[in-house]
Amino acid sequence: MLAKSNLKSPTRLLAALFGLLALAACATAVVESEGDWLASHSDDAGVWLSDGRTYAAQRYSPLTQINAGNVDLLGIAWYDDYDTYRGIEATPLYADGVLYNILAWNITIAYDARTGERLWTFDPEVPREMGRYACCEPVSRGLALWEDKVIIATLDGRVMALDRATGAPIWSTQTFDHEMPYTITGAPRVFDGKVVVGQSGGDLGVRGFAIALDVDTGEELWKFYLTPNPTGEPDGAASDPVMPMVRETWSDDGMWTELGGGANAWDSIAYDPDLDLVYIGTGNGSPLAWQHRSNSEGDNLFICSIVALNASDGSYAWHYQMVPEEDWDYTCTSSIVSADLEIEGEMRKVIMQAPKNGFFYVLDRATGEVISAETYVKVNWASGIDPATGRPVINPETHYGTDPVLVYPGPGGAHNWFPMGYSPRTKLAYFPAYQSGMVYALDPDFEPAPFRSNAGWGGYSGEALETRQQLMEQANADEKAWLVAYDPVRQRIAWRNELPRHGNGGVMITASDLVFEGTTHQTFAAFDARTGGQLWSFPIQSSPVAGPITYELDGEQYVAVNAGWGGGAAGVERSMGIDRARATARLVVFKLGGDVELPPLAVQEPIPSPPRLTATEAEVGRGAQLYAQTCATCHGRNAVGGVADLRHMDAETHAQFKDIVLGGIFLEKGMASFADILSEEEVEDIYAYLIARANEDWGEDGVGGGAGDVTSSAPSGGPH
Repeated sequence: MLAKSNLKSPTRLLAALFGLLALAACATAVVESEGDWLASHSDDAGVWLSDGRTYAAQRYSPLTQINAGNVDLLGIAWYDDYDTYRGIEATPLYADGVLYNILAWNITIAYDARTGERLWTFDPEVPREMGRYACCEPVSRGLALWEDKVIIATLDGRVMALDRATGAPIWSTQTFDHEMPYTITGAPRVFDGKVVVGQSGGDLGVRGFAIALDVDTGEELWKFYLTPNPTGEPDGAASDPVMPMVRETWSDDGMWTELGGGANAWDSIAYDPDLDLVYIGTGNGSPLAWQHRSNSEGDNLFICSIVALNASDGSYAWHYQMVPEEDWDYTCTSSIVSADLEIEGEMRKVIMQAPKNGFFYVLDRATGEVISAETYVKVNWASGIDPATGRPVINPETHYGTDPVLVYPGPGGAHNWFPMGYSPRTKLAYFPAYQSGMVYALDPDFEPAPFRSNAGWGGYSGEALETRQQLMEQANADEKAWLVAYDPVRQRIAWRNELPRHGNGGVMITASDLVFEGTTHQTFAAFDARTGGQLWSFPIQSSPVAGPITYELDGEQYVAVNAGWGGGAAGVERSMGIDRARATARLVVFKLGGDVELPPLAVQEPIPSPPRLTATEAEVGRGAQLYAQTCATCHGRNAVGGVADLRHMDAETHAQFKDIVLGGIFLEKGMASFADILSEEEVEDIYAYLIARANEDWGEDGVGGGAGDVTSSAPSGGPH
């Protein structure tokens, strides 16, 4: 049975009678519990109650009905198509016969988990102009459950509790103002009655923080800032006692004072109930270039760190900084996974993370001590980790100036946000890895521009461009992608299965030693957890980047995954001119013997030929710079790919270009007016640049992918 949808007119059902009757028919009553609701219910093998399933966030299920002997019998039980090509990055949740999912713009849906019938839909009506500030589309990476509530965090900064039975709002709390371009794209986490969220926006210029709210009331419990207050004044926050130490790691007059410094907690947040510690993974600096941000001075805490806080009051416990002097857009917001490991004859309580910088870290989760840190892809920004201090041995040549330098990994990261998992049976961690490099150079004329991209990168013209292109040939030759199984005790790769291109999805592991992952083959696949051999693959017409789940209902095991090829990974691929035909986003649910078929892909329209270029070289050059600062985040570096490839505009879009950019006539699609920061003349220059790029790439199999000859300051490192 299929549940079809139309997100152009999303239903706002808060308490519809039909939904209530359907839910009553398939869901058991919510059990009242004392103490920690999530911990007390996670022992049920058939549920998936939180982003990583349990507090350990291992994305490991005890279910075994689906195994190596029958996995090839998996077929589709039901699916739901969404009327959008936006990225869908959420891990769904399951409890009491109901599957919960969240889409772009934070539209939240509850399904009958047997049939796919929609029980309720809630649209928080996120202002579409917020799409301007979402680095890599208005995505959400998940939601949370607690007792009778569904918890969501919206792009515009609200944390909301919804009634699990009806979708009706219970409370809503605004977590930031809009004086800085904050957004929320990460999943909220609920720990022992507290909702903890971070936020995104580091590329545009914000000051990172994490906030905890009471799950029953939405009342703020504590707030912890992750970079210093530029004024030097206390914030009245839980971070105040540690801020003098943090402030000493920043220069006095760097551009961070105008752009907030960054260090956003835009995805990974974890919890240890025994230690009562919350672990916050932090993002890149703002601006991205260390020279511009902090005059090449100081470690810049807490950029690219794991910060441990006492859950009761948000007070500082310890931190470990993976990348001091961060200069390469190396966010440390990848999954944080807990496990108890026997290392050198001693049982250690650890957390593990494989962030963008190419090292796999095993830390003592009580103290932050570095137990091990080894590379899993090609790395040259550091030669290793000093075992005495835990500090990386940074290669000084990779701290770039105006001369281009090739650095590994690139800003796309060796492992980005795509969820990592761990199996206590195999004692291996599993995650998608990406070997890449990028050429970095400073823009000597960079000026901070709030609410725009603030990389500070240059070297896109003249001799520097020629050097860049030569070095990128080497980087392109080194590019590879794998599903990796990593042994955290022996500190080595156990196996890896090569996959095409960046953007392979998050993982889920079962007790039958299967690893499930979406791939850029546009398939959902199962691998042998011990050997890496592929056991099953199913074409679903898109590349599922989200983390899959599995659940049990009426004695049957199901596997569910969101397939929505968008966000940062898709942006990287589209910017290379190799985007593939794909279906709209969809949720797909499998079971043994499932026999539902997907509809055929729609026929793609041919790419229109571009208009003739009539602008001057100077106009095109000005447009290139403005495009890089204002448009590239959504529409791709060098105007290749992005949410909509602007080299491929049709005649109607060409005629409406000014009305779109200045008039905001496409607001409902997420394209807000830029009249507050762009003049009509500047829009004309941007348009001239786009016509130049369309003509430059026209005829290359209808796509392009040329290196271009323009300045670009926009980061390409994935969602922030």
